[in-house]
Amino acid sequence: MRITLNGRKIELDAGWAFEVRERYGKPNDIVILNGFQIEEDCKISENDILNIITKGVMPGKDELESMMMARHTPRVHSEVKKGKVAVAGLGGLGSNIAVMLARVGVGQLLLVDFDVVEPSNLNRQCYSISHLGMPKTAALKKQIQEINPFVKIELRDVRVAENNVRELFEGYDIVCEAFDKPEAKAVLVNTALEQLPDIKVVAASGMAGCESSNLIRTVKPMKRLYLCGDLENGAGTGSGLMAPRVMVCAGHQANMVLRLLLGMEEA
Repeated sequence: MRITLNGRKIELDAGWAFEVRERYGKPNDIVILNGFQIEEDCKISENDILNIITKGVMPGKDELESMMMARHTPRVHSEVKKGKVAVAGLGGLGSNIAVMLARVGVGQLLLVDFDVVEPSNLNRQCYSISHLGMPKTAALKKQIQEINPFVKIELRDVRVAENNVRELFEGYDIVCEAFDKPEAKAVLVNTALEQLPDIKVVAASGMAGCESSNLIRTVKPMKRLYLCGDLENGAGTGSGLMAPRVMVCAGHQANMVLRLLLGMEEA
């Protein structure tokens, strides 16, 4: 029988998952079969994907990547790894979107922002005190490399404007709009859809305050444009941006990106 064990194709005559663990691992190792951690022994079949993970041990490069992706649905990783995604704006939305995309194994990320990390960012953005004063691009790249060293990362420390959208994002499959200001959002979305006919845009509108998280949703208002948020609650006096709803919206954007990379174009 031929299976994939920790990222390597092997031939074996074992018929059960725990039997494989006895041969290649330790009794207390975690066993993940086709994306699901099993607690009871399961029969294995031709072309199954099995991961045996020893807690607290740093594996080799290929083995590490296989183990990181072991909890994904089988064969999803090979598709997602081909993806090229740009994240424009690395604040509450963008910093969290980028980390989630790195965790799901997107192969190439473009991180675009002109700002530095400052104390008020810490209430919702994916940074820590050690990042204060650093360019957001560099701080986020450092975090991503500590999570998933297999992602190719490109950085652009620049403000997005109508005259540089094509140059910045050409060649990418998807761009995530993650700006705070409506004017900046409109410039990126409108220019990208007009000048880059092959790109898909995943944007956001309405995630301020502490309204119900159930109001946040993903819609497809037009071809190649996906919009996440409640579409109503913008930031203003008495209604600030806080981690829970911002991160829910970021999750919607990251999940829509994942769906698009897998060919699922409905919101």
